[in-house]
Amino acid sequence: MDDLLMIVPTRGRPDSVPAILDCWRQTGATADLLFAVDDDDPMLPGYREHMENLNDPHIRWRVGPRLRMCGTLNAAAVEMAPHYRFLAFMGDDHRPRTPGWDERFRICMSGGPGIVYGNDLLQGEIMATAVAMTSDIVMTLGYMAPPALIHLCLDLCWMDWGRGMGRITYLGDVIIEHMHPANGKADIDAGYIECNSSEVSTADATTYYDYRDNGGLKRDVEALKALVDYADFPIRYVLGAEQGRQYADGDYLPPGELIAVNESSEPEQVITAGELGTP
Repeated sequence: MDDLLMIVPTRGRPDSVPAILDCWRQTGATADLLFAVDDDDPMLPGYREHMENLNDPHIRWRVGPRLRMCGTLNAAAVEMAPHYRFLAFMGDDHRPRTPGWDERFRICMSGGPGIVYGNDLLQGEIMATAVAMTSDIVMTLGYMAPPALIHLCLDLCWMDWGRGMGRITYLGDVIIEHMHPANGKADIDAGYIECNSSEVSTADATTYYDYRDNGGLKRDVEALKALVDYADFPIRYVLGAEQGRQYADGDYLPPGELIAVNESSEPEQVITAGELGTP
């Protein structure tokens, strides 16, 4: 078992499975994969065929009742959080492109509670459409995204969490490409029509603003700040170790004071206070 699990809720797209596995092979990823499938999916036989033919200990499957994307993600994340150090999410229309992307994610999360995301070539730095986080975040909150959401606005919540706890890193040179109709990289299918319908868009936007403005976000951020304080991991990001560039005042990353960005194409290192000596 790896220490990083990528959860991929998927419906109606069994062809996405070999496409994602090809990205794993091309990028040399070692992270485990969990495909979360609905038991009422009309395309379930296609997924079953992959389950029967793929013999890889790094590939896991979860078949259960339809909970929509957010519910399915939360069910899988809560179940798997005790067994993995890091949990990640991407849609079945995301494709990792950068060799070693999963190791870059691990490095950024190795200093304690935090969130990291790459460049999806659609939203870039402004939105974490594919994300990884330390599993203690899921265990602290009891979910990987606010459970009242259906499909949209999860990425906004992850940005809010990361900024609120002061532990979010954007890796601009790590590509997790979003193959979406909005950028002309996918055709509109039943899944896109449903999840972007006015009904879902209105419901998720309303839910998000209620969560953000009426106490839900404040409650969660306070819990995450307490998690960071309890972890007691003053760390520094050294982005491009040979040049020694540092993204923190006084070399250290105190809770609530830093959003790190690495667009240098040079691997980051996270050095804990234990290695440096407590300031």
